[in-house]
This record gives sequence, structure tokens and C-alpha cells, in this order.
Amino acid sequence: MKHNPNIERDRELLLGLARNDDKALSTIYKENFPSVLRMVLQYRGSEDDAKDLFQEAMIILFEKVQQGEFDLYSKLKTFLYSICRHLWLKKLQTGNMSLALPDELEEVLPVEDTIDEHVKKDEQFRIMEQAMSGMGEPCKTILEDYYIRKMSMQDISEKFGYTNAENAKNQKYKCLMRLKKLFFDQYKS
Repeated sequence: MKHNPNIERDRELLLGLARNDDKALSTIYKENFPSVLRMVLQYRGSEDDAKDLFQEAMIILFEKVQQGEFDLYSKLKTFLYSICRHLWLKKLQTGNMSLALPDELEEVLPVEDTIDEHVKKDEQFRIMEQAMSGMGEPCKTILEDYYIRKMSMQDISEKFGYTNAENAKNQKYKCLMRLKKLFFDQYKS
């Protein structure tokens, strides 16, 4: 998989956060708070609720960054939004804000989802990225073309010179099995 420049930029912001850099903190706030505010307002909260929620998420993020073992494998916006959603769900279901949750919010993030699970999924994505990088060609490109670029098997067949789409499909299956083996070999170690 290709390196995502947004994630690299987000990692730089996290390094700044670890150094207590006000500019990094300000940038993280400006870029991520509006989506949290929209979510909270949409689901029966106030701007003050959103500010409190975002502050809690920033404390969680700051503590993880300070530990030095946290690495980001998704967009920072996704990570922060996920934390805020989880915290908001907990707040809605307990305490003073005991309201019925809208179905679409509950479907987005089950209450059982924890931040540790998010970190675990980030680690799995990192291992998958390593496995994809270690696959070699043409498997890497075939899987990216099919799953990421959403190309049809006929288009992949033509691109790689297979006699028909069925042969390309068989090759994709073999590549997928190879990726699965690489992933689980790395995951176990």
C-alpha cells in the first residue's frame, strides 16, 4: 500500500503534541473539532458538550502519545472522531443524558467498542500494510486494482494479459491466500 501523506502529516502533529507544541494542538483542534461538534449537535448535545467531549478525547490522545508506544495508522480525524463517538455514546446511555440512542448512531459504533480495540485494529492495518508491501508483483497490484480501485475482473484480465476474467479471478484468489498467509505469519509474531 502507498504511504498516505495525510497520515504522515498527522504523525508530525502528534510529535508536536508530545512536545507540548501549541501550534500542533491548535491545528489538531481546528481540523477535528468541527466534525465532533456536528455529531454532538446532531444527537441532542450542546456546543459545551462537544467541547467537553473533545477535551476528553484530546487528554486520551495526549496520554497515549506521551507513553511513546502509540503509532497512528489511520487518519487522526478518524481516530479522534471514533474516541468522541464512543465517549458520547457512553454519556447518552448513562448519567444525566439517559436518552434513547438514534439507531444510526448505535450502528456506527457499538458501545462495546473501546479505544483499545481501535488501537488493536490500527495495529492490524499496519501488519496488513506490511504484508501487502511484502507480496511483490503482480499480486500486490491485482489486489489493489480489485479491492481499492474497484476494477472489474475483465479489466484486470486485460491489464495483466490473462486469457479471460476467470483466469484473473483464480490469480486474485491465489494472491489473496498468499496475503492471508503473510498477514497471519506477521500477526502471530
